[in-house]
Amino acid sequence: MLAWLTTVVNDPRTERVIMSLIVVNAVILGLETSKTIMASYGWLLEILDHIILAVFVVEIAARVIVHRVAFFRDPWSVFDFIVIGIALVPATETFSVLRSLRVLRVLRLITGVPTLRRVVAGLLAALPGMGSIVFLIGLIYYVFAIMATKLFGEDNPNLFGTLGDSLFTLFTVMTLEGWTNDVARPVMQNHPYAWVFFVVYIVITTFMVLNLFIGVVVNAMQEEASKADAEEREVERGGQRHAGGSEQGGRRGARGRAGNDSRGGSADPRRGQEPADGSCGAARGIGGAAGANQRLVSRFRSSHHYAARSLANFGNEGH
Repeated sequence: MLAWLTTVVNDPRTERVIMSLIVVNAVILGLETSKTIMASYGWLLEILDHIILAVFVVEIAARVIVHRVAFFRDPWSVFDFIVIGIALVPATETFSVLRSLRVLRVLRLITGVPTLRRVVAGLLAALPGMGSIVFLIGLIYYVFAIMATKLFGEDNPNLFGTLGDSLFTLFTVMTLEGWTNDVARPVMQNHPYAWVFFVVYIVITTFMVLNLFIGVVVNAMQEEASKADAEEREVERGGQRHAGGSEQGGRRGARGRAGNDSRGGSADPRRGQEPADGSCGAARGIGGAAGANQRLVSRFRSSHHYAARSLANFGNEGH
């Protein structure tokens, strides 16, 4: 049962189904904001929402059963667990705020898309480097707010009457949203050279310090991308080493079999020499017999010639 459940959880098709349900659930949550659609199809949307939520709960429970303690060591898995837990909060007035957070289920797309995970991981990795930049910009922001309060507070109390008003006004100036007509021009009616103050402030905060944020984030994302590429290369190398090891193992096995065959054929040298020695002995025996026959034939021929000569001599003596 556990093996089957592990296969289902790790199956890529399961992940695709969950991603599709997250997208459908996001569309449903968007449709629920329309009063007209809720009046006509609200019951259907609620049923679909409950069914999808039940599927999410079963999926999370299966992952917990399969991975057990390792599930809670993965921050993305913990994030999914928290999001689904918030969605299970009952719809009461006490938990109405948490209930509205069920839209966070849409953020589960981050855990399912590797590129989104890299972006979020890059942002999280950039947080330690952002601390010093936040402190720097806060210090500059505070100094300019005190200066603006003392310089323009008496003539423009609505914009720079207090330190809080100056901080809020300078924040709007830093965003470059309507700062010329709403802030700079009213101040310049009584202080013609106030534009120098605002230009210096904008150059330092917007064009310099804020770009440091971008640099830190980009650097962190590049490091995350480099780590991901290194992991992919390591996986590829591991696969190549595994394939190479299998090939070498096959070659060694073939060599071993060939060695065994050669050793089996010549395990006992005497056995291999016995047929050769026997054939050589038979050949020598045949050669010896042939020689003896030749000697007999030569002797027979010599005796025949001797007898013929004797008869011839006897005939000559008779005549």
